[in-house]
Amino acid sequence: MNIQIFGTKKSADARKAERFFKERGIKFQYVDLKEKGLSKGELMSVMQAVGGLDRLIDEKAKDQETVTLLRYIAEEDKLEKVLENPQVLVQPIVRNGRKATVGYQPDVWKEWE
Repeated sequence: MNIQIFGTKKSADARKAERFFKERGIKFQYVDLKEKGLSKGELMSVMQAVGGLDRLIDEKAKDQETVTLLRYIAEEDKLEKVLENPQVLVQPIVRNGRKATVGYQPDVWKEWE
């Protein structure tokens, strides 16, 4: 298993995801979205796994200006806008190879073990 958790220190769900894997002794790489963010390739891989960019957008994110903008800009511009503003993503994003989840999904992660 090659687990990556993308989130921020302020996200309660990202902290819960970390605890889930720590309690099971599963090694993971934590990536702070504020410091590093997702690469374009990582974002594309997660989009494929979860069914598109719209499933990654947190409608309740603090940055409502960007969330609203994402509803109206051209499809080809959305990806770049999300890469510039990773704070609008649902957290945590957990990757295991080609599989990925968005949000706190312990039932799915148990199947990965």
